Amino acid sequence: MKMVDVGAKPKTERVAVATGLLRMHAETRERILAGKMEKGDVLAAARLAGIMAAKRTPDFIPLCHPIALSGVEVTLQPVAEGLTVRVTVRTVDRTGVEMEALTAACAAALTVYDMCKSSDRGMVLDAVQLEHKSGGRSGTWEREPVKKAAASARTARKRTRAGR
Repeated sequence: MKMVDVGAKPKTERVAVATGLLRMHAETRERILAGKMEKGDVLAAARLAGIMAAKRTPDFIPLCHPIALSGVEVTLQPVAEGLTVRVTVRTVDRTGVEMEALTAACAAALTVYDMCKSSDRGMVLDAVQLEHKSGGRSGTWEREPVKKAAASARTARKRTRAGR
């Protein structure tokens, strides 16, 4: 194993966007949005956890380069299934920030779980994925949109198999 030498690469603007879904009971989501969770402001804590995790990614991911981040934005939005997490990370450096964005999305979702587990231990962190990356030698990459009909069919099959 080795850390890849990026010293000869030029510094370029790099952006990565990662998302995740935290599935939970509707009552849990509503308590979060109403600010009625015992531990306090869940959304603010999750945003802060995501930012802190992005900054500390090399401490968690072996061989990941420490990068001077120029910006980290963490948003959480209510959806029918629970909450979506979206993280955008920016830098001007020699290597990308995909790992920082993914780590931040996980940390934000895990913080929600931690703050709400007394109400809903069945929450599920799902679909953590890179949505976009730009910059560097490989240029821009975008995740292909999932067709709504195909996604609905997959969800229906999963529910049938799970006996729901």
